[in-house]
Amino acid sequence: MIFTRHISRLLGGMLVLGATAQAAYTIQDSYDQTNFFEGFEFFSYPDPTNGFVKYQSAIEANSQSLAGYANNAVYLGVDYTTKNPVGGRGSVRVNSKKTYSDGLIIADIAHQPAAQCGTWPAFWTVGPNWPHSGEIDIIEGVNLATNTTYTLHTGAGCKFTQGDCNAPGTGNLGCGTPSQDTQTLADGFNEIGGGVFALEWTSSAINIFFFPRTGIPQDITSGNPDPSTWGKPSTSFSGSGCNIPSHFKNHQIVFDTTLCGDWAGKVFADDPVCKSKASTCQEYVASNPAAFKDSYWLINSVKVYSDGSAQKRDAAVPKPFIA
Repeated sequence: MIFTRHISRLLGGMLVLGATAQAAYTIQDSYDQTNFFEGFEFFSYPDPTNGFVKYQSAIEANSQSLAGYANNAVYLGVDYTTKNPVGGRGSVRVNSKKTYSDGLIIADIAHQPAAQCGTWPAFWTVGPNWPHSGEIDIIEGVNLATNTTYTLHTGAGCKFTQGDCNAPGTGNLGCGTPSQDTQTLADGFNEIGGGVFALEWTSSAINIFFFPRTGIPQDITSGNPDPSTWGKPSTSFSGSGCNIPSHFKNHQIVFDTTLCGDWAGKVFADDPVCKSKASTCQEYVASNPAAFKDSYWLINSVKVYSDGSAQKRDAAVPKPFIA
């Protein structure tokens, strides 16, 4: 896809609620270039996964052009100009202001951070008091990985055929399955112009679907999604070993790109290409800013649908966004 890196500044605005769709699932919230930064907020605290990263506030990200709008989509990037940044390379982590405990979350993404030594991008959902309210990793990979890994993290007492989601007793590893599709992550994803990831989250199953740009179901593009017509999901977590409602609740939707840290940094030297570039992950990330020019998200939209039986939760209070 042709990308022109012209990033518009974040402007003031008010939250726009989506209209009701005529389907089994009805629209609850819609986030796109018209309102994304009213519905999402910036996380600017130290990275919980110990990355060599400095997450920027809204004002900082705006002034450095690390967040904004480009190509009619939402841009979230990494600092690719500063050499040897003190305390970590500038990046962005955002989360939805609203929380969700079930539903259908559909993300149309045009570009993911490119495969690069030191990077750890993710699109995920997470609840409070980690890991006891759960975490669902939809897009996640490190360094030069070519396919996403779908992973759940919980407190004790949640098991699926994919394993114990509290493994190894702390939830740090969780339970998961790697996608075998190289179009789901990084360069393979970007080469096809991106696509759609859908998380169907019910009391009995957590299903994740992926559709490449040319294979997006018509019911998704029309705003009337019907997962029952989509065929087999990319992965499905279900069964009697886990009470989903008690282990997965009050989740925020998150996009971030961290660097090095507990995963990318730990396995940096395991990749011969990365190992040849620097002795440590931090050394490489600090010394090579230009390597992260393509470490950006370009998000067309994130839409959250309800099946109609669940109560709406955490009603949004519209606030102006001024960076």
